[in-house]
Amino acid sequence: MTARTGETFNERSKGKDIRMSNIVAAKAVATAIRTSLGPRGMDKMIQKGDGEVLISNDGATILSQMQVMHPTAKMLVELSKSQDIEAGDGTTSVCVIAGALLDACGQLLSKGIHPTQIASSFMKACNAAETILEGISRPVDLTKREDLISAVNTCLSSKVVSQNSDVLAPIAVDSVLGVIDSAAAKNVDLRDIRMVQQVGGTIDDTELVNGIVFDKGAKKSAGGPTKFENAKIALIQFCLSAPKSDMEN
Repeated sequence: MTARTGETFNERSKGKDIRMSNIVAAKAVATAIRTSLGPRGMDKMIQKGDGEVLISNDGATILSQMQVMHPTAKMLVELSKSQDIEAGDGTTSVCVIAGALLDACGQLLSKGIHPTQIASSFMKACNAAETILEGISRPVDLTKREDLISAVNTCLSSKVVSQNSDVLAPIAVDSVLGVIDSAAAKNVDLRDIRMVQQVGGTIDDTELVNGIVFDKGAKKSAGGPTKFENAKIALIQFCLSAPKSDMEN
């Protein structure tokens, strides 16, 4: 009998390499947005595929524009999106924390600790952290408008528009309070609030409209009116044009 030649495939070595590859990919994503964290964080300039340049320091915005291919890195992108949908803030923090935890996992794995034991310990630490946070937290009273504005100012402190927070924070609070029941609401559907962008003007020209805004300009060339007060609006669900002839018959 002749001995087998060639490289010997080691299943345990393969599993170790995959785990380290996942950790490295997640750390790369966390490192990319780490410098944009906090009020002193730097803005990122991103060039899209169509040539448009985007400047932002919001974690969800940056990660959504990145072309990430690794499955674990994609999980961090989805994590940031989930945080944005659920809380509306902390999109960069969750990715940085996840990257730091995975870095700690790499050090524990290098010491020979089994991955199952590490995962079990992380679950215990998560439960302990939730207990501590619930103990030091306080409920949000939606009837106290000034407290809500202060919370929004904190969220905007790390954004590009932080200098205009005195204008945007009250608008954000009033828009949310206008679509929910302050006494019983637990969450808000942001699809009930629409942002209409217009060319020209500054951020200080932003205003809250309690109603419907149509993104249509007035026809001034024919000398028609540009403003109506207490107008009556008809919502018509059928075509106003004359019926066309049936050419097939």
